[in-house]
Amino acid sequence: MATFRKTAAIASSPILCFSHLRWNFVYQRPQHLLSRAAEDHEVFFFEEPVFAEGIQPFVQRTRSNEGITVLVPMLPKAMNGPQITRALRSLVDTVVGGIGRADLVLWYYTPMALPFSRHLAACLRVYDNMDELSAFSGAPPRLIAMERELFRKVDVVFTGGQSLYESKKKRHPNVHACPSSIDASHFGTSREASQREPHDQASISGPRVGFFGVIDERMDLDFLAKAAAIRPQWQFVMIGPVVKIDPSSLPQRPNIHWLGPKTYAQLPAYLAGWDLGFMPFALNEATRFISPTKTPEFLAAGIPLVSTAIADVIRPYGELGLVEIAHSPEDLVNLGTALLARPTLPWLTRVDQHLAGMSWDLTWASMHRIMLKSQPQAGRTVSAWDEAVSHV
Repeated sequence: MATFRKTAAIASSPILCFSHLRWNFVYQRPQHLLSRAAEDHEVFFFEEPVFAEGIQPFVQRTRSNEGITVLVPMLPKAMNGPQITRALRSLVDTVVGGIGRADLVLWYYTPMALPFSRHLAACLRVYDNMDELSAFSGAPPRLIAMERELFRKVDVVFTGGQSLYESKKKRHPNVHACPSSIDASHFGTSREASQREPHDQASISGPRVGFFGVIDERMDLDFLAKAAAIRPQWQFVMIGPVVKIDPSSLPQRPNIHWLGPKTYAQLPAYLAGWDLGFMPFALNEATRFISPTKTPEFLAAGIPLVSTAIADVIRPYGELGLVEIAHSPEDLVNLGTALLARPTLPWLTRVDQHLAGMSWDLTWASMHRIMLKSQPQAGRTVSAWDEAVSHV
């Protein structure tokens, strides 16, 4: 019977993270948390493979500005599924051998990493469940089964929002809601008059209504198109990469401006020029449990915000009167018109009071404390752990 190894505290153990997101894609929850983890831990970020012609399997290593070792497995295109799994397992073993530590923390963002990592020894296993990946477009058919196995293997589960926590809390005895937080000082620079207008936004007249983030199947493009048609004098500025949807499906109107992806460092300058923020998320399975990181980021930037009826936006932001909730394009226009005419100072005072209790530093500190308390105890067996969750 397999047993967990008794270990010292994991306060400085290396972290090997398996992610479905690329480090340099969009700066979001994994980057915020693991950059802070890197202050005390050596962090390795293992991405999904890249395929190329005429190569032998190898790992491409780079060092991020935050001190993260980013690992990209490079594989030949001709490989089939079992060959890919075997190659990834071999590459992961090489990485772990190079780390040379027995007190490894395995950190998962995707259950699909299990086939090539389930054999690894670790002093702690973490699942940071930031989204309901099985509901996303193109999700692998095996993902649900893989997540079921991951729940049996990990020692602690974090969720990226309250509604996702409520969905998963009975599936493991150690689940914690850790909603995405805010780097208030970064986005707070949007309130400064000294921000220089980006060149691709400077020629866009006002009022400007903006969105930033990944533009995919979670976006209600029809909602956007109808709102833009109702208010042709409003300029809708859309920032972010377009993924998993056909770019030709994006609505094209004179007052809709697709500016493409921007870096995290560039965002405050764009937001500084917006009069109103909006989040036109579709209400579908892919958005049922999302907790948009950009909600507090809009607020920290001092931008009045209207969102569609996403559960983790309604609670707490809508209930506190910090974000307006639109149920139709007409709602967006009516609420936006009222917000544009509203004095902002009383609202900003309430925003700042709410955000004062939030920061990525605090979120990471809380998660780290939970990790320290969640280390497997000497003598606890895998089968006992499986039994502990078998009833949920």
